[in-house]
Amino acid sequence: MKYEVLINILDSIRNEATEKHSKRYLPPESEPESINNSRARAYIHLYLKVLFGMLNFEDRERLITDGSYDGGVDGYYIEKNTKCIYLIQSKFRTSAHNYESKKISLDEILHMDVNRILEGEQQDESGNNYNGKIKQLQREVSALPDVGRYSYKVVLLANVPTVSAGKLRMLTGGYSVEVYDYDRSYRELVYPVVSGTYFTATDISIPIDLSNKNSGSKISYTVSTKISDCEITVLFVPIIEIAKMMGKYKNSILKYNPRSYLDLDGQNVNQAIRETVLKNETNEFALYNNGITMLSDETYINERIGQKNKAQLTVKNPQIINGGQTSFTLSRILHDCPIDQLDVVFGGKEVLLKVITLIDNSTHSDKLQLIEDISNATNKQTPVNNADRYANETFHQSIQSKVFDSYGIFYERKRGEFSDGVHSGYIKKEDIVERNQFFRIIYSANGMLSKGMEKKLFARNNFSEISLSDNDMFDKFNLGLRVFRKLVGTSNSTHTFPKVIYAKVYMYVVLFSGDETGVDEQTLSSNLKILENKWSEFVNYQSETSLYGLQTFYDRKTGETRTIFSLKKFSESKAFEKSILSFIKNGKTVSATTDFASLPTLSKLDSSGILNIDDV
Repeated sequence: MKYEVLINILDSIRNEATEKHSKRYLPPESEPESINNSRARAYIHLYLKVLFGMLNFEDRERLITDGSYDGGVDGYYIEKNTKCIYLIQSKFRTSAHNYESKKISLDEILHMDVNRILEGEQQDESGNNYNGKIKQLQREVSALPDVGRYSYKVVLLANVPTVSAGKLRMLTGGYSVEVYDYDRSYRELVYPVVSGTYFTATDISIPIDLSNKNSGSKISYTVSTKISDCEITVLFVPIIEIAKMMGKYKNSILKYNPRSYLDLDGQNVNQAIRETVLKNETNEFALYNNGITMLSDETYINERIGQKNKAQLTVKNPQIINGGQTSFTLSRILHDCPIDQLDVVFGGKEVLLKVITLIDNSTHSDKLQLIEDISNATNKQTPVNNADRYANETFHQSIQSKVFDSYGIFYERKRGEFSDGVHSGYIKKEDIVERNQFFRIIYSANGMLSKGMEKKLFARNNFSEISLSDNDMFDKFNLGLRVFRKLVGTSNSTHTFPKVIYAKVYMYVVLFSGDETGVDEQTLSSNLKILENKWSEFVNYQSETSLYGLQTFYDRKTGETRTIFSLKKFSESKAFEKSILSFIKNGKTVSATTDFASLPTLSKLDSSGILNIDDV
């Protein structure tokens, strides 16, 4: 699953190739070896894109040195802010098994000519001239005015044999080594791209038009709150600058927002925003939109930038805490807009921006509390619910990491979190498990049916029964999710399915969780047939003996009053959960009036699909 997502991302990067590089990156489908080579090169692109925010294909391609006589260096990056030069060697594998198991040899690391290249040698030890990209690297390093202050780091995009950090330094000529093995690559390269959090904003600058602003560029004042003194700056900014900012930073600029972009839930709002921008050549947007609220560590406005009627807003570590829907929709409009239409679509249109700068050094918890209070007070278009408020808690972040690392499943703790990944084709909607669905399934799969069937799981946000260290509990969830989707399809809605679905999930997990092939599609389908037979047996017995689930109606043809058994009504009764649990524990049909405490326990299905009973 995770490898497939990686391939989707690499193919998307290949499709970014300009015409100049299309032959190398977009070979015919009939040439699998050429496709694999292009993906290997795109893998270096992925590293540069995620780690350094290089969004432009040509900018990244310029830094890839992979080819003949490259001295074992496949790419590089000169980070001028931290004063570090990164030298990259990459080993991409063309199957999921090899990607996760095959290691780079120590000889390949040893053959990196890092010292020779940085010392300015023009040839390798065999007398071969280094290629043009390596010589370009040498020129750029030598041209650095303060090169003596720079450090060097070798980056290995590969699985590395178990050796100490000291020995790795020796192999690379004494340079520090940073390893991105398959597991780290999945977590720190693949996942951030899918969730749109791969490049964190630090300092951003937004140009401001002063030509139509009679009282200057801004209104600014200081406010005292119980948490911190804040400076509030209010001004109008061009919507194209908001679109560019969101297009670059995506969900990383919504880190403290209780939601991400609401692609589905916010369709009506999105469409209204789009229509206001696209159907008006004038600036109605400034009138209709509620505006954007941004949190900043430091805020500066400079009206003396050498341009008439122009100013510049600079914010440090910005985070949008209200108006993320507006910002992301604007970025989508920009993405879809032809270059020659930019002025028509965006020209002269502005949006109200409120920047809140915390003056005092507030604690992280105080900061989150302030954000929640502001979000609750200012959000009008799409209400913030309980689950939104709790989305940033460490518990939910830990669940997200665990289910992705273990099963390649994307737990959506924030609504719309993976919208960009779906929109870009990296993942499918069915690769995502919505937060309510996750808890209903993990509870049900582990026999806590009443918890899984609660109407408002996030009303108290109490999930103390779930232990992050209990791998068996999460293994049952993984199996339960497969069963759930097999039973009801891939819809993420949990409110339209009867409680019997979750009861069937639990019954399946009990019967088959010990089977290592239980998640194999063919075995899953075969096991479900057995499950349905046992379920029918249970329902038939309850219809004959249960005092619950009975429904009375008048038969007009006979003039008689009749009583029938309703499975829906029975599933909503207080006896339903006990009946299911007792059936599973006993291994045979029982009525809702049985003494549950005296029942024996279930052993396992035998080869014929019949339940065996252990003596108690």
